Amino acid sequence: MATMGKDPEGLLGPPQTGHIARHEFRRRLESDAEAREEFERQVREEKARRQALRESRVAPDTAAELVEYFLDTEAREIEFEIARLRPRLTEEFFSHLQSELGQLRFAVSKTQDMEDRLIELEALQRALLEGTEAYDKMLVDLVKARESLAKILTSKDVKATLLEMVEHNELNRSLLTLLDENIASAQNGNQ
Repeated sequence: MATMGKDPEGLLGPPQTGHIARHEFRRRLESDAEAREEFERQVREEKARRQALRESRVAPDTAAELVEYFLDTEAREIEFEIARLRPRLTEEFFSHLQSELGQLRFAVSKTQDMEDRLIELEALQRALLEGTEAYDKMLVDLVKARESLAKILTSKDVKATLLEMVEHNELNRSLLTLLDENIASAQNGNQ
């Protein structure tokens, strides 16, 4: 089929196809942006709801109440609560938990409720022991990272200090994260 002489000098180039496909792609991109915004809004609302729930919960004073408090805590909130209540997770608390577990294990007549409670308490004990161990390890790593960062920032020769730290295997993920945060805040402050 012959084309009409709309562009006799060939200035516009050869005809292009795919106009509908490009338009469809642009429309999907816009609808995806709307869906992404809706998703981000829902995430923000959920985060605000969880924050409000966290702030509304009052930590109990006794070990028995603390056990019930942790049993009522959502699974995804347990790490936060362990970090928040770490000073109360003492030997006395774990002794109380172990005592309650012992009473349930060695009860003469066991009911289904007692069996269920035993399973819940065993799972709670495992989660709390693992959580406190991980929290304590993370805290030690952060303290070491802070000390290492202070060592780097106060040294006269930063490059030599870093090389020395690499030789002694003193660089860890916590220090690198702290360095990244320090660099980002310095860049934000134009330092």
